[in-house]
Amino acid sequence: MKYFSILIIALVSLSAFAGNNQATDSVKIKMIFDRALSEHYGINNLKYLTKSIGPRVAGSKNSLLAIKWSKKTLETLGLDTVYVQKCMVANWERKKDEISTIKSRKLGSKKIDVISLGGSISTPENGIDSQIIAVDSISDLQKLGTEKIAGKVVFFRRPMDHTYFRPGKAYGSNSELRVRGASAAAKYGAVAVIVRSLTMIQNDLPHTGIMRYDTTQPRIPAFAVSTNSADTLDKWLLDDPKLSVFLKSTTIIGEDVESANVIGEIKGSLYPDSIIIVGGHLDSWDVGEGAHDDGAGIIHSMESLRILLESGIKPKHTIRCVFFMDEEMNQRGGRKYAELAKIKNEKHLAAIESDGGGFNPSGFGMDASDEKLARFQSWVTLFKPYGVREFTKGGGGVDISFLKSLNVPLIGLSNDSQIYFDFHHSANDVLENVHERELQLGSAYIAALIYLLDKYGL
Repeated sequence: MKYFSILIIALVSLSAFAGNNQATDSVKIKMIFDRALSEHYGINNLKYLTKSIGPRVAGSKNSLLAIKWSKKTLETLGLDTVYVQKCMVANWERKKDEISTIKSRKLGSKKIDVISLGGSISTPENGIDSQIIAVDSISDLQKLGTEKIAGKVVFFRRPMDHTYFRPGKAYGSNSELRVRGASAAAKYGAVAVIVRSLTMIQNDLPHTGIMRYDTTQPRIPAFAVSTNSADTLDKWLLDDPKLSVFLKSTTIIGEDVESANVIGEIKGSLYPDSIIIVGGHLDSWDVGEGAHDDGAGIIHSMESLRILLESGIKPKHTIRCVFFMDEEMNQRGGRKYAELAKIKNEKHLAAIESDGGGFNPSGFGMDASDEKLARFQSWVTLFKPYGVREFTKGGGGVDISFLKSLNVPLIGLSNDSQIYFDFHHSANDVLENVHERELQLGSAYIAALIYLLDKYGL
């Protein structure tokens, strides 16, 4: 009965939409796509962000350069207002490349490729030299107990499940090993953890990412290992269960420092107090250039406003572009934005986020009521000429998720994500792996959606 009601709502919305001038909307949306696909502002700005500024860990000098560049660049677009929204962020830094060697009395020694996880403490100055014990899950630790784990390095060897059609689901299934693995192992006396990188590609590049310490347990160093090196560990452990590993890392965890979100606005002509926001996160990890994660989302957000302005579209509602800071570590930029939105009693018509890379867009996902979802889905036909595959229930993004408590409809750009985790959080996340046309299609998708949200509402 529930789904029958949703169908009726969708049919009513479609009927209402058909009563509007759909031909006019098609012309406007084609104009948006034409402009997006024939200009090079997006890739040129992404080139500056990735090549001239580079990796942008929250709290780092590069992140401050990125804030200054973002504000200056938004000011060139002719927006009505550009400003920064200050927030405090953690201050974690990788000081030196990690060193790791496995050692076996039977097989000799071999260097393996590891990287410290974000937020991890350093090893002791002389490193850690201990026996390895392999597990597939956190629940395996309890089965083994302190007697078998104490004094050892725990290796979480479970690969991402390749049978999931959506790689993001496989990533989510394994992410607890990276996030919670260190404290879970420390509970049983482990001296460090190594986690198989959260990627499906086979290569020698380890993928970093956030890990978190449970304050009730000792803090131990946490590393990711490349998929090739993880396979080597598996094979060597079969031949030598007493395999040991040497690990050395140098990281710094400092005091919190001041940072900021960067915000630009086109003021609404009729409803300036009703806001549509679009955003991505400005920070990245330190091992690549943050091109897909989330330089692409920054460009999508910036470009969508530029395209609307240069297409002569004058929005009725305020369109706000937000470059969030600190998504990778603690999401303090997103939290601060939602906190101030609540204090100011701001009304948000919708919030859109792009944080899935610069790959070919496939549509959008929305987290909202069934009535709003039906309205949203009634626009799918306008995107048919541009390869849309999904206007689905469920979506959003980490940074805008904090607006959910304010009953703001959340929308996430959906991309073809089959190879996203080849690059995610690794040294491969560079400009050269972003395709300009796919990047610009994402900008056009978002600009077209903003046009429809502004014209028809939800």
